Amino acid sequence: MSAQLTHRQPVAMEIRPVSSRLSKNAFRNIKERVIEAFLLAAASVAVFTTIAIIYILLSETLDFFQHVPIAKFVTDTQWTPLFDDAHFGILVLLAGTLSSTLVALAVAIPLGTVIAIYLSEFAGHRTRELVKPILELLSGVPTIVFGYFALLFVTPLLQKLIPSLPGFSILSAGLVMGIMIVPYVSSLSEDAMRAVPMILREGSYAMGATRLQTALRVVMPAATSGIASAYILGSSRAVGETMIVAIAAGMQPNLTMNPLEPAATITTYIVQVALGDLPHGSVGYQTIFAAGLTLMLITLLFNIIGYVLRRRYRETY
Repeated sequence: MSAQLTHRQPVAMEIRPVSSRLSKNAFRNIKERVIEAFLLAAASVAVFTTIAIIYILLSETLDFFQHVPIAKFVTDTQWTPLFDDAHFGILVLLAGTLSSTLVALAVAIPLGTVIAIYLSEFAGHRTRELVKPILELLSGVPTIVFGYFALLFVTPLLQKLIPSLPGFSILSAGLVMGIMIVPYVSSLSEDAMRAVPMILREGSYAMGATRLQTALRVVMPAATSGIASAYILGSSRAVGETMIVAIAAGMQPNLTMNPLEPAATITTYIVQVALGDLPHGSVGYQTIFAAGLTLMLITLLFNIIGYVLRRRYRETY
């Protein structure tokens, strides 16, 4: 009996699918392929749009540089492409763009960082749930409303403090633009700080640190990558702003970094020319593509800086 049990042949078992849904189904594979193709097409829209924009800017800019030397475009200190005595110095528009951006960042970075620290480390749950949506609602206000707010409210208020301030100035536009980008900086910075593990805070508290010391010396260094990304996003938003500087800064090409003077930015010049009567294909019309390509390169530079900072200060937990 034991010998029979020992030499018993294994019984062949039939393998059956657990469920009919798990069996190989040609129709299901086709359906998944269709969904994958649809998702790929949707993702390709952004890539195609970017490539198309770059192609248009490059093609028109190359035609522009056939009439205007690159050296003159980069080094000339006057920007009068619509005059008989035409000058094509992009430095004039760059000065206005950078000065307005610096004023905006001088407002947005300190204010946005303080708000982020408060919401992340000090505010209670109810306060956070109330304040954060209000801040994000501020980013939904149309920029033209901010522009007239700068022209009709901020500028007269500044003129009381600075009597020599003209009716149009980079200072007024930059201050309001800084207020506008505060939600971008504060919201992203607060998300980065909230992502820091609680164990780091508890270790800091165990060493006797206060909440402010923990926020400044533990949480912020750990969230440097996200905070830097918030600053870069705010900078890109300020560089590309149009309506506020178009209404409050004066749209006067002026090679100066003094925020108390009026100036024109790259975006305001593009709007000014695009709404004019210049014929397509003329040198004056092609200047907007050269200026647009310059603006795109500036934004690309900011994105590269943000990527490098994220790689450098990224923390893994």
